[in-house]
Amino acid sequence: MITGTENESDKQTIFVEGFWYNNAIFAQLLGMCPLLGVTTSAENGFWMGLATLLVLLGSNLIVSLVRDYIPSTVRIPAYIVIIASLVTVVDLVMNAWMHEMYLILGLFIPLIVVNCAILGRAEAFASKNNVSDSLMDALGMGLGFTFALLLLGSVREILGQGQLFGFEIFGANYPDVLMFILPPGAFIALGFILAGVNLVNIRLKRKKEAMFLQKEAVASHS
Repeated sequence: MITGTENESDKQTIFVEGFWYNNAIFAQLLGMCPLLGVTTSAENGFWMGLATLLVLLGSNLIVSLVRDYIPSTVRIPAYIVIIASLVTVVDLVMNAWMHEMYLILGLFIPLIVVNCAILGRAEAFASKNNVSDSLMDALGMGLGFTFALLLLGSVREILGQGQLFGFEIFGANYPDVLMFILPPGAFIALGFILAGVNLVNIRLKRKKEAMFLQKEAVASHS
């Protein structure tokens, strides 16, 4: 029997795994097309990530609800239809209410349909778990994806234009660094970000190992 505390702990683990340890960008290197294509600014990265998050939440929810009714032989086409329908809704809403941002993101919004991270979570998680766990997985993965886009967009905007969300950081006399605005700059910035993420993961691993050894030592003396 799972207690409320254990269930809460499981939800937290699912979220942390999706947000950080199993991050679609930092760990799996999925969704590279929107990551490199739209992150010329922090705002672009944020809205692209939010659109992806909404589709991911909807697809995980629907797939989890209907997983017992979809024949295994057509599950992938069915998941793609569900994702495409949600992307169409997001695309129309952004066109109606955020037309300027819709024009900036352009083709990358429909391309959410072929984002491997979304289809992968539907197949690997939502089709095998209940609604609450599937929503928590989508929330962690979606926020992790948004965080990655926002981080890369912020780095490129600061280094490329000396701004963040349109506000001057280094002053009006900062010379634009075209390299970071263009795709090659995205690869360079992403490389340094991945190096930083790997360093953080190494430190977290060492900290966990140290805590485990400390618990073992306390248990052996008791």
